[in-house]
This record gives sequence, structure tokens and C-alpha cells, in this order.
Amino acid sequence: MADLKWCPSSWKSKSAAQIVDYPDKQHLERVLTKIHALPPLVTPAEIERLRFQLGAVQRNEAFLLHAGDCAEIFDACTQQNISSKIGLILSFSLILIWGGRLPVVRIGRIAGQYAKPRSSGTEIIDNREVLSFRGDNVNGFDPNDRTPDPERLLSAYFYSTATLNYVRGLLTSGFASLHHPRDWSLSHVRSPALRSEFEKITEGLSDALDFSHTIGADSGKENVPFDRGGGRGVLGEVDFYTSHEGLMLDWEQAMTREVNIPESGTSPKEKSFYNTSAHFLWVGDRTRQLDGAHIEYFRGIRNPIGIKVGPSLENEELIRLLEIVNPNKEIGRVTLITRYGAGKIGDHLAGHIKSVKRSGHPVAWVCDPMHGNTLTSSSGFKTRNFGTIISELTSCISIHAACGSRLGGVSLEFTGELNDEGFSVTECLGGSMELSEEQLGLRYQSFCDPRLNFEQSLDVAFLISNYFKEERLDGKGENNIYAALGGRKTVP
Repeated sequence: MADLKWCPSSWKSKSAAQIVDYPDKQHLERVLTKIHALPPLVTPAEIERLRFQLGAVQRNEAFLLHAGDCAEIFDACTQQNISSKIGLILSFSLILIWGGRLPVVRIGRIAGQYAKPRSSGTEIIDNREVLSFRGDNVNGFDPNDRTPDPERLLSAYFYSTATLNYVRGLLTSGFASLHHPRDWSLSHVRSPALRSEFEKITEGLSDALDFSHTIGADSGKENVPFDRGGGRGVLGEVDFYTSHEGLMLDWEQAMTREVNIPESGTSPKEKSFYNTSAHFLWVGDRTRQLDGAHIEYFRGIRNPIGIKVGPSLENEELIRLLEIVNPNKEIGRVTLITRYGAGKIGDHLAGHIKSVKRSGHPVAWVCDPMHGNTLTSSSGFKTRNFGTIISELTSCISIHAACGSRLGGVSLEFTGELNDEGFSVTECLGGSMELSEEQLGLRYQSFCDPRLNFEQSLDVAFLISNYFKEERLDGKGENNIYAALGGRKTVP
């Protein structure tokens, strides 16, 4: 398959899963033509920079944080929501850097993560069968607004543009500066032992920042606020990349451009196809068929890509996938995002790791401890148990170590959103705030899958940071925080 000629529309010759059936095909074509004429959202140079940094992740020289909403909605494109998401990602990555002493590559599920796959094309609401909600770029959440509308694709372009513009503005105007730290309050932590562990980390981090200031690592213009002419400097300048699941192939094709590869070193300059709607795209567990339309599209774009790896993926099939999307074994090209479930990871991950090692394919291994651990509470809410989430994460770390491999990153669905009273969402059970089933309905806001809230997200950050710190200092990686947070041991 990989030897066949590729073009942005060659996916149309393949069978496509999760395809959207638009009643007015001519309307769809008019919208796609307009989208194709609009400017790119991201540049090839940025995409190449991310490929280079993901190569460092593959060599265990950096750690990948992939995080954000399960699915964005248009109404959440606000200053407060975007600032909260970026602030949480920055806080999380800072904690990781402190413990691991590794650079963190930040990729947000943002500025385009509007579509979601569904297990069924229809659902029953109030004894009426309606089309399933496929995301704001397809149809409306209101049961009376479920007809797929091509104009929503155009809206998605402009909402993505507005989001990305504000993110760029934040990150180039001092928002990421360590001189303006996030709220490190630990008032939500109910366990005295756990609060003590967290305080050790935050105190050490604050001490290191004070030391940097004292020796002049942030001297000169970096001491002057950005809006008063100060520079960003090394403590205020970060890279940030966008991503979404490459689900809507009509949209992906419309945003694909053939351009020169930046600094390719060839004469004449070598050209390639870039998906300019995001820096990073991933193919999901429902759409990774070897002979399917999504893999056909993904194999031809130059963007770094992710592949979701679940318990249904056989070892041999995984290697065939890698041979199709990365036949030349290029560094920085493929990230494998594993999502088994805490009870199944022990049966599958080791085999996948060993098969990939034997194949010689360079990959970054990332753990998604969210999607395999979803359940329905007794009160009817779709939720996840924090203890199960961190159990899969820590099992993943242990299995990699046992196989002579290393976990290169984590993929999380989380949000820093707060309501008007300053309270976080209540969608996942447990964590240091000990969220109970009775509390799920207090601020349950997700239109899709349940997300970790601000406090639970930092719980995970402290967990990973402390693990890598202890591993770095004594080689054991023993973690007192794990048990305190309610982790369940699933792998011997």
C-alpha cells in the first residue's frame, strides 16, 4: 500500500469509518472550496520544529505532554476558558520539568478538536431516535439540530483561528513567565500525608526559582514586565503546539497544502504535503484500519502523527501500520498513544513494546490512561475513577522499565475551567479532593467524556514528577504519592 501514489484525495478510494453523511453534497463542496482558499492555521516551519522535538522524546531526551478537552465546543471559545487551559498545561509541564529534569514538549488538544467518533450513528432521546451528536463542527447538541451542516466546518475554521490567535498572544506576552506563577494552593488536599508530599515539591520548585533569580539567570530585561518593554527570556518563552483527531477527512483534505520543506537542503527545494490545520494529528482506535481511508490519508502528510493503540490491536498489525505510515523509519514521525484500560494493560503493552523494538521503528510511547477507564456512575453520569487512571499510568511506567523501554509522555483529557464562584468541574471521581459520586452533579459540564479538573490534573503532575525525581536520585522510582491518591495496583 505504501508504494501506491498518494494525493490528498486518495483516501476517497478507500472505505472510510465514521464518515459524516451530508444531505446537501453541493453545499459541502462549496464550503470545502472556500476553506481550501483560506490561510493555513499553522506553518510548515512550526510542524518541522515539532518533528525535531518529538525526535528528542523518542530518544528519551524530552517528555511529551498531550492534553486538553475531549471535544471542544464553539461556546467555550472565550478568554477565560482558553487562559485556564493554557495555564493548566504550563503549570503541569513546570512540575514535570522540576521532577524529571527534562524539557517538556507541549501539545494541546485545542484549536480544532471539535469532532468526536461515535459507536452508533443514532441515539434515543426522550423516546425519539435522532442522529448522534458528532461535535460542533458537524451538528448541534440540541436533539432538534442534529442534521449535519457544512457551514459548521467553516465556523470551526474561524473558532480555531480565534483560539490559536489568542494562545499565540498569551505565549508571546509574558503569560508563561515564571515571575507570575499559577495558584499553588493546596487547600483542596484533604490528606495531611499527601499535602506534605506536595508541599515538598512546591517548596523545592519555589526555591529553585529564587536561586535562578539570585544568580542572575533571569536578570536584565527579564525583570521588566513584558508590557513595559521587558524581554521574555528563557523563563518566559515556551513552545506550544496544537492537535486534533484526524477524523473529518473532507476537512483535513481541504486544509492540506503542498509546499517546500523548510531548510530541506536540497536543490531544487523538496516539496511535501502538510496538514496546516494543526501541528499534530492522531488516528483513533476506531479508524486505524490498515486498508481504510484514514490510514491512507495519514500516510501522505508530513506532520508528526499519533496512533491510538488499544487491546484489539495485534502485534503484527501494529508493525504493518508503522510500515505504512513511516516506511522510511523517520525520526519524530510517529507517536504511539496506548489506551488499554487498567485491567488490560498487563496483557498487551509488553507485547507491543517488544514487537516495535524488534521492528526497528522509532516511536515515542505515550500513555493515555483515560479512554480505557470510563464507566457510568450509579447516578447515571459518565465518569472515570482517578485511582484507576493513575493505576494504568504507573503500570505503564513499570512495564516499559521491565521491557528496557521508557514512557515518553502522557495524553490526558483535562480542563482548568472554573465556574463563577471559582470551583472546578466535577466529572471524575477521587483524587486528592476525594470527589464522590454524590458530588458529580455539582459542576458536570462535559458534552462528551469526563475530564480531570484542575486539582486532579495537578495530582497527576505531582505523581509523575515525584516518580521521575526519585528515579533520577536513587534509581528506584518509588512513589509515596501513588498510594495516597488511591491507586490500585494492577501489574505485579
